[in-house]
Amino acid sequence: MSKKKFAKESATIMTEMVLPNDTNTLNNLMGGRLMHWMDVVAAIAAQKHSNRIVVTASADSISFKQPIALGNVVTLQAKVTRAFNSSMEVFIEVSAEDIPASKKTITHRAFFTFVAVDQNGKPIEIPEVVPETPEEVELYEGALRRRQLRLVLAKRMKPEDAQELKSIFNLEITK
Repeated sequence: MSKKKFAKESATIMTEMVLPNDTNTLNNLMGGRLMHWMDVVAAIAAQKHSNRIVVTASADSISFKQPIALGNVVTLQAKVTRAFNSSMEVFIEVSAEDIPASKKTITHRAFFTFVAVDQNGKPIEIPEVVPETPEEVELYEGALRRRQLRLVLAKRMKPEDAQELKSIFNLEITK
């Protein structure tokens, strides 16, 4: 497939309000609820890019740097950073806003990987991503390293085959 799509074509914004049912006993958003929202917004972005059914393949580490309080408005922005054969990396940025206090903070960032599949659940080829802005180019260029790291950690790639990782660490891996 030689079709290409701009990264901006997959841009997706989702907004939620933290309600009592979304919180823990400290009245902060539960981590599982946030991860669910991140998975949903990222899946929509992946579907927009691939025009296919997508399944979540991985979610990179999500660190909970600061809590999101009851009543905050949570905005999740997602965009496909790079596509491989049937898989694509999606960058998600989460911000929390306390509207009465006029305070908005970026609280989380993560990368999820999705695979486009056909009606039988078999991986299917997807369009390439064309980055345009400096941020999109930076995310695109780093995606291959992040992919190789994911594959090595999942034991689906041998460390010595991870050429992009070797190049950033100037490693000479010996057997």
